[in-house]
Amino acid sequence: MPSAQEPQPNEAEGQSARASARRRLGKFDLSSQGPILGLILLAIVGTALNSDFASLANWMNVLTRTSFIGIIAVGMTFVIISGGIDLSVGSMVALIAGSIILVINSLATHIDAPVLVVIVGMMVSLMMGAAFGTMHGLLITKGRIEPFIVTLGTLGTFRAVLTWLADGGAITLDFGLSQTYGPVYYGTLLGIPIPVWVFLGVAIIGTVLLRRTAFGRYVQAIGSNEQVARYAAVDVDRVKILTYAFLGLCVGIATLLYVPRLGSASPTTGLLWELEAIAAVIVGGTSFKGGSGRVTGTVIGAILLSVIGNILNLTSIISVHLNAAVQGIVIISVAFLQRRRP
Repeated sequence: MPSAQEPQPNEAEGQSARASARRRLGKFDLSSQGPILGLILLAIVGTALNSDFASLANWMNVLTRTSFIGIIAVGMTFVIISGGIDLSVGSMVALIAGSIILVINSLATHIDAPVLVVIVGMMVSLMMGAAFGTMHGLLITKGRIEPFIVTLGTLGTFRAVLTWLADGGAITLDFGLSQTYGPVYYGTLLGIPIPVWVFLGVAIIGTVLLRRTAFGRYVQAIGSNEQVARYAAVDVDRVKILTYAFLGLCVGIATLLYVPRLGSASPTTGLLWELEAIAAVIVGGTSFKGGSGRVTGTVIGAILLSVIGNILNLTSIISVHLNAAVQGIVIISVAFLQRRRP
């Protein structure tokens, strides 16, 4: 018979549950809650500085511009969690954009079906992105070359090829085809721009892949400890190739949405997009050392960075030309805060 001073089983369980709850409430998870709180704080500051910031039109504009970097950042999340990196995504966008414009313009002279021609161009974008990503994966896994070196090399190669194709200028989509292709970027569904819907769809797919599939678990296991993953019979090379292929596919999706915005591609297309994509991933809470991360955090990180740029545009607190500098400072700051994460 239990002593009167000893808590009963149910009481002991209740005390344990309450103590556990207090520990959870007292523990602030910077990686998951920080980006959300930062976005809320920025929204409050932006509204206080300029009332137009809180308008629906401005937020739709912010989300639309975020969609390109956000889609790429979803793919980048998988690569960084696996312990890799891709510095070439901005140059890849430029080359794919120029290539599909050339394909569309060329096909239009032989096929009198503008919609079909545009669809073919969009498919080319997806195939090129997946092919480039697969190439990176093969060079890294089968060629045993560091991801930094591989993607640094293709960063220069992709943009140089585009510059050669454009003869140092710009490759422009024919005006008639621009009218056909335009709704892919400028169209809306239920009042929300098409790129935002695509961004949402890619984010949902990325979340499911990372959290609900064996592939996602393997990606995290490889980033945590690649050697242990090999001992656990994980096909590390295959998983890494798939992560880079998925990133390349995301780049292809972002590019086919971006082309109708300006209807052209030049040597400056996609410039520094790799910085923005990596910044979105890191700000969203993914460890730069690999092993852990969340697609939802990446989405919030991408929106947060776009909001910073939007506030700079609306308020002129500092020059908009310093936007990249602000993003660089954000990356360094978040990396500093992550330095003690296991």
